[in-house]
Amino acid sequence: MPAEILYTIHFYVLFLLLTVRFSSSFIGNGDNYRRNVSLELNPGLNSLLTPLPPGVGLLHVRALGKNNTLHYLLCSQGAPALLLVHTSSISSKVVVDWPAFLVQNTTGSLKVTPESSVLYSNALVFTRLWEYDDVNDTADPEHLPPSSFFQPYELQNFTWGDLNKTLDPMANTALLCGRDASESFSNGSLCLKFSAFDVEGRDQGWPSLLHNANSSQLRVGLDGVAPRSNRSRFSLELQAVGDTQPMSRVDFLRSIDDEYTPSIFKVSQWVSSPVNSTSPVLGYAQWKPVAYRRPSPVFEDATPCRHSTPVPVAQLPPSGLVLAYFGGERQTTGLNMTFSITGDPFYNTTNYLSWTVLVGLGSPPVDSFSPLVLVIMAVGLGTPMLIILLGGVCVCVRKNRPQTQVYEPIN
Repeated sequence: MPAEILYTIHFYVLFLLLTVRFSSSFIGNGDNYRRNVSLELNPGLNSLLTPLPPGVGLLHVRALGKNNTLHYLLCSQGAPALLLVHTSSISSKVVVDWPAFLVQNTTGSLKVTPESSVLYSNALVFTRLWEYDDVNDTADPEHLPPSSFFQPYELQNFTWGDLNKTLDPMANTALLCGRDASESFSNGSLCLKFSAFDVEGRDQGWPSLLHNANSSQLRVGLDGVAPRSNRSRFSLELQAVGDTQPMSRVDFLRSIDDEYTPSIFKVSQWVSSPVNSTSPVLGYAQWKPVAYRRPSPVFEDATPCRHSTPVPVAQLPPSGLVLAYFGGERQTTGLNMTFSITGDPFYNTTNYLSWTVLVGLGSPPVDSFSPLVLVIMAVGLGTPMLIILLGGVCVCVRKNRPQTQVYEPIN
């Protein structure tokens, strides 16, 4: 084989090896920032002096950075809520006046001190679960008559389970499950699985959202609830409360890669940022517009979901955590998350529905190609180039090869 061809092949192999090395180191470890995460339940509570009512719990997650701290607070008093507080201090702490906190209408009964260190705070509250009779299979509750809707489930009236039984400090997770007093929830529940993260990564199950050390995750699961009609579909009402800038708009991002969430090429981001400003995003709730009809889904179990336009809400949501921390009049916005589309199976097909949302500080994580995809692209683009190079080398070699005469000339 000519030396030129060997050189070309060696160059191509070296190119692929460098691509694998570069993509694995750069893409695989794109965000190395790490926090020290710790969990505590009902911080500062003396249960002998102040016994907790049934179904009330306060989970505090402290994510300590190099020069700042993130405090996550998940509370089941009233409507379940997740509060995120960012401070500029590594010694900031949560202080709860438990007797006042349990009254539910006492402003300032929960604080993060020193208060001067608080840079940003925002809360995501799950307020209602709507059920409607989709007789015409439109999956569009915004254009249905009021008669199509059943009485909504007010999540503030749910009885919530004991967080202490589901807390996993090793995995930084907790599961909060609640039930309504109606017969529909006699064998069913609405669960919120909370996860905190110390470093960048992905959840194992779909939709495999990309998270980092500045984010947390809630997986909402509606399991075993008896629908009130054979064509029932559901919609979840969410409200956001902010100290200065609540989450007020939803941005869309598109991608050409569905490696981690098959058939889904969009990401929705409910962001908090100054109005008419080029300032960066302060905080967010991020999700992919997909829900799943089974706990361990396959491709056919995916169903699209969509959100309504965020609108201002006149009053604070009925959350004990929000009232205790924010109190008074704060900017509040709300939207509805609707699951399923026309032609998809109704809820009673599997009696299960799950949806996942990421809640975090700063700009949301952005998906990028994995090392495997980059290598496949390199091979796909590099192979035709190698063929062209080899063809060119062969042509040049043949042209430069000396011509040998087959017949001797006859004198």
